[in-house]
Amino acid sequence: MKLARLAGVTAVLLGGAVVGHGQGGDYTQWRGPNRDGAVASFTEPSAWPEQLTQRWKVEVGTGYATPILVGNRVYVFARLNDQETMQALDAASGKVLWRTGYPAAFTMHSATTRHGAGPKSTPVFANGRLYSIGMTGIVTAWDAASGKQLWQKPGSDPVPMYTTHSFSPIVDGAQVIFHVGGHMKGALTAFDAATGNVRWSWDGDGPGYGSPMIAELGGTRQLVTITQGKVVGVDLASGALLWERPFVSANFTNGMTPVVHGQSVIVSGNGGPTVAFAVARRNNQWSTENLWENVDSQLRFTNPVVVGNALIGMSTRNSGQYYSVDATTGKTLWLSEPRQGGNAAVAKAGNLVFFLEDDGELVVARGNSAMFEPIKRYKVADSETWTQPAISGNRIFVKDVSSLTLWTVG
Repeated sequence: MKLARLAGVTAVLLGGAVVGHGQGGDYTQWRGPNRDGAVASFTEPSAWPEQLTQRWKVEVGTGYATPILVGNRVYVFARLNDQETMQALDAASGKVLWRTGYPAAFTMHSATTRHGAGPKSTPVFANGRLYSIGMTGIVTAWDAASGKQLWQKPGSDPVPMYTTHSFSPIVDGAQVIFHVGGHMKGALTAFDAATGNVRWSWDGDGPGYGSPMIAELGGTRQLVTITQGKVVGVDLASGALLWERPFVSANFTNGMTPVVHGQSVIVSGNGGPTVAFAVARRNNQWSTENLWENVDSQLRFTNPVVVGNALIGMSTRNSGQYYSVDATTGKTLWLSEPRQGGNAAVAKAGNLVFFLEDDGELVVARGNSAMFEPIKRYKVADSETWTQPAISGNRIFVKDVSSLTLWTVG
């Protein structure tokens, strides 16, 4: 059993994208169509092959942005030389259809040079446009058909210290929401999607390193996100703060996207337990109340998925350990053997769970409530894979350090 390689497989799943042959297979944003790690159109084969089939591999530049799949195109946001570049590829052949960039010189903090100067934030696609934020906070709207820049906002100085801008934007109706930095005082900001005009902003705390979710809690649609030192709920219409609670982790590296489970929110940070809390509004007053804590599922950069009623992911404990936790009670259901790896990107399709580890191995497992049940392990990259993949139909798009590869199942 190749325990040390499990972490690498999870990381690849977090950063790559898969394109399907059927309808409904678009992968339009961070963690998929619903931002919860769910794959829309994957069909499990009757028998898993011994190896995946490599269809093409293309050099696209450095960075951890997830490939975006829309129809027959794959969009990749990456760094080529000193430019942050958006590019469109034909999903079937890997042929570059257009490539557009802008100058974006950037020097990494000494503690993070291993992870390179490429973009860390995944773009979002909506209504024929792509929206991105670069390492220094440059916000850009692109025409997805031609690559033309539609509008752009300047970057910030200073930038966040460690992984810089890794907050992946989210679209809500006619607005696109970013957590910018520096010149806008780190404000959570809603831009008009068509013009780039600011609709609202909230500057109660600077950006964290995770990405937001939209949920209806307490009867109100709201944006839920982790900032530098808090978890907050913000009204989507006005930007007004609804509720907040302290959430400070080591080095402020809160890198998780919150998991919304019913009327509860599940979060974890660097070195701390996973915590679930309820969000409620009574007599026009908002409150949050702890439901459970679990120390077996401490997270850093891995984002878990919910399969049935089980929260499944990779913990930082014991040099990387897969786990399953009851999402309602917080009870640990199972733990894998230790030393699985440094990090893993997690995706789900039905009761299947995909772990893309940071060493380029993809683990396919059954969402078993009683035990860790791996089905197959596939080598999908020769360099590190810290990017979430996208999966659709029988296709899996994996972004490694500088290239994008299309793999097919069967």
